[in-house]
Amino acid sequence: MSYIKTGQDAQGNDVNIFYQDWGQGDPVVLIHGWPADHQMWEHQSHALAHYGKRAIAYDRRGFGKSDKPWGKYDYDTLAADLNAILEGLNLQNVTLVGFSMGGGEVARYMSKYGGARVSKVALVAAVTPYLLKTDDNPDGVPKEEFDKMVEGLRKDRPDFLQSFGKKFYGVGVMSHPVSQATLDWMQMLCLQGSPHATEECVRAFSETDFRQDVKSINVPTLIIHGSKDETVPIKSSGDHTAKLLPQATYITYDGEPHGLFATADGKDRLTKDLLSFIGGSTVPSPATADASGSYQGQ
Repeated sequence: MSYIKTGQDAQGNDVNIFYQDWGQGDPVVLIHGWPADHQMWEHQSHALAHYGKRAIAYDRRGFGKSDKPWGKYDYDTLAADLNAILEGLNLQNVTLVGFSMGGGEVARYMSKYGGARVSKVALVAAVTPYLLKTDDNPDGVPKEEFDKMVEGLRKDRPDFLQSFGKKFYGVGVMSHPVSQATLDWMQMLCLQGSPHATEECVRAFSETDFRQDVKSINVPTLIIHGSKDETVPIKSSGDHTAKLLPQATYITYDGEPHGLFATADGKDRLTKDLLSFIGGSTVPSPATADASGSYQGQ
């Protein structure tokens, strides 16, 4: 397995970040959402590698196969982990793709590290620019909603995550954008996160103000958000991010929930939109195409 060391924890122990590295070409670094891990990007990573991109996805500290230190999970720390990945792999001409909480890492990295090594940015259902409702952010989500999340996690984490998964994917009595198998898969990923990291990250993504960070993004930017996102409401996030970045390309997926990367209608559309934004070949590499030149898996 592949790891990058990124600083030390409060006890002086090295913190190791797990990453997956598929394909060759211009690098695309995919940052997962809460409370999953890098495997949520399975469909997009596979496709990007087929289309001549180097798809790199990593587990945020506290989740997946990465170390799970006790301590802070603030965005300065998380952006430093992202920086360690970019420097450790010596990546250049990078497209950063941040989903949900991962959009915060992208914004803080671009601000704190001046966008070094990065040529493009994609914010997908991201928590930017500021999710919390305050006097100067009236469209945000009330703090009580995030308090309930932490309370639910402490009371019965598996049960909370199971209910959260249905909302995440927009599953209801008459709506089934993903299969039960996908819900079970997501539950498995989420339970691999440490309880401490899972709680701390709720506070991080809900209470961090990224408005100035977003304004520092000075590379071509793609914003994608589902109109039916009940986890990170589009009115609280995507719409405001687009206003702060008027030169960005803003695409709304009509009717899509938060987990659009895996829904029946969203996953292939997201892959195609990312490929179009990143640029390069629209033909799969020879090693991954059949005799007709078609990508086997799309």
